[in-house]
Amino acid sequence: MVKRNLKSEDVLECLTELFCTKGIPDYIRSDNGSEFSAIQVCKWLNELGVKTLFIEPGRPWENGYIESFNGKLRDELLNREIFYTVEEAKILIEKWQNEYNQVRPHSSLGYRPPAPETVQTILLGYTRTRSSVN
Repeated sequence: MVKRNLKSEDVLECLTELFCTKGIPDYIRSDNGSEFSAIQVCKWLNELGVKTLFIEPGRPWENGYIESFNGKLRDELLNREIFYTVEEAKILIEKWQNEYNQVRPHSSLGYRPPAPETVQTILLGYTRTRSSVN
């Protein structure tokens, strides 16, 4: 989600979509930003049985995965672009995100992408699914 600022309602909307498509996690790790620590968000997560693990201020190593991701996002996109509108930022960030999640090889996954796109092909009456990235 790309916006000039995020509110707790934005977090709830995004998490609802994720939980519906990926399932409800045991816990969520985040920083102590007001959009994540809002009473409304904490109450909703508690009702779902999701525990919150907040990162201590000034201790980014508590979530090395997101720090690594943030560094790549900054180096490969944010430091190279000037966004003139929020809509332009949404399009370019979504394009980068799709590349990161579906095309780019990740060393921790044996240099395969995390979620490669699949292509449906019909061969001799059979449906075959193959990864678009080898």
